[in-house]
Amino acid sequence: MEDKEILHAFKVSANKDLAFRRLVEEYQERIYWHIRKIVITHDDADDVVQETFIKVYKNLDSFREASQLFTWIYRIATNEALNHLKKMQRKQSVSMDDVYHELENHLSHGVNIDGDEIQLKLQKALLSLPEKQRLVFNMRYFDDLKYDDIAEITGTSVGALKASYHLAVKKIEEYLGKD
Repeated sequence: MEDKEILHAFKVSANKDLAFRRLVEEYQERIYWHIRKIVITHDDADDVVQETFIKVYKNLDSFREASQLFTWIYRIATNEALNHLKKMQRKQSVSMDDVYHELENHLSHGVNIDGDEIQLKLQKALLSLPEKQRLVFNMRYFDDLKYDDIAEITGTSVGALKASYHLAVKKIEEYLGKD
C-alpha cells in the first residue's frame, strides 16, 4: 500500500484500524532503529516507538500532506526520542552531558547491545557529538536520507545540514583516530 492509499483508507472510518496497522508495518522497523540510535537502549526505544505511533494515530486525521508521510513520522519520532532524553535529564536532575555519559555506559555494559569493538567505538563517538550533528549524521549515514528529507524532519536548511554533517564526520574521524 502506498502512503496515499494508507491515508485515504485511514480517513474512511471502517478501514481506520487496518490502515493504521499497515502504516505501522511499513514504518515500525525504520522508526525503531532511528529512535534506538538516539536513546540507545532497547527498552527505551520500544517505549518511544510506542509513544510515536500513538501520536501518529491521534494526529493522522489532521496530517495535511504538505510533506511526505515518512518525514512527518520521522519528525514525530525524533521529537519523541529527544523528549525522552530530556525527561531522563529532569528525572535524574542531571545535565544532558550526564545523560549522554549514562547512554555511553549502556553501550559498553548494556544487554541487547550488539556490535564489535569498532561499532561500539563509533556509537561512543556519536554520543560525543552535539545533538544536532548526531541527528544529522544518523539520518544521513545510517538511514540514508536525502538532505531535503532531513531538512523537512528537522526544520533546518539544507546548507546548515551539510555543514553539520561535515563537522560530525570530522569529529568522528578525530574520535576514532584517538588511542
